[in-house]
Amino acid sequence: MTIGLISHHRCSGHNMGEYHPESPARLGAIQDQLIRSGLEYVIRQIDSSPIKREFIHLAHDVEYVDYIFNNAPAEGLFRLDDDTAMSQKSLEAALYSAGAAKDAVDLIMAGTLSSAFCITRPPGHHAERNKGMGFCIFNNIAIASEYAKKHYNIKRVAIVDFDVHHGNGTENIIKDKKGTLFCSSYQYPFYPFEMEESDTPPVINTPLAATTKGPEFREIIAEKWLPQLHKFKPEMIFISAGFDAHIDDEMSQVSLTESDYRWITDELKIIADQYSQGRIISVLEGGYSLGALGRCSVAHINGLIGN
Repeated sequence: MTIGLISHHRCSGHNMGEYHPESPARLGAIQDQLIRSGLEYVIRQIDSSPIKREFIHLAHDVEYVDYIFNNAPAEGLFRLDDDTAMSQKSLEAALYSAGAAKDAVDLIMAGTLSSAFCITRPPGHHAERNKGMGFCIFNNIAIASEYAKKHYNIKRVAIVDFDVHHGNGTENIIKDKKGTLFCSSYQYPFYPFEMEESDTPPVINTPLAATTKGPEFREIIAEKWLPQLHKFKPEMIFISAGFDAHIDDEMSQVSLTESDYRWITDELKIIADQYSQGRIISVLEGGYSLGALGRCSVAHINGLIGN
């Protein structure tokens, strides 16, 4: 079993300003914790390649992709919304970030990796078919899942999003597509304020109260998600791995810990081993307390490994 970490130093070039929480320091915090844990010596680290434009079109309208390319700034910032901007190296970073998720599909389907964690930025789960928002430019997880279905004839993919914010962009892109089950948990009410609770496939939207702690989170996921995932029998599992529901993260009020992220990773690995030949592709989304982000990422990786 070979677990891959896919990233690229160019993902650190994206910079929306000195005080923006989605900062280049996030990737460094994860790498620092990997070194401390010793995991960097037992997993395979792979540089991503930039994604080709044709594959971005699997999830985004041609007009939107053209808009991003045409407005990528040579200097200064170009704003997509109040929270999201492109700097000089943002387009390049976004291409390598989406490319990592696509590369993960190729490497797993080739048998080179059994599962992968894409440690990249900008994140993607808020990017809708025709607009970027919420720190996101391209929807990395939606692009990769559609790529797996179209290029490898994967019939059933599950996308699991445990970021503290709803994956509105992913839902917007996949909700009418056959063969995809989408499960998203999120603090409610909270950004992006566009979610509707649902227990009916293909969209399982699971709101969490701001007072939610680990035991409640586990109970809700065990009740709402796990039976649906077992019933769906996915051939590949994609994870939007946001760690901003951690108790140390000031972005939210939900109070999870590293053990909760390890628990949900373990549960998803059980499902993947049963139905998906162990195939899991996880993509970094949120997580803005640098210390917690690093620790949670290590817990998540250990779960993918099965340590």
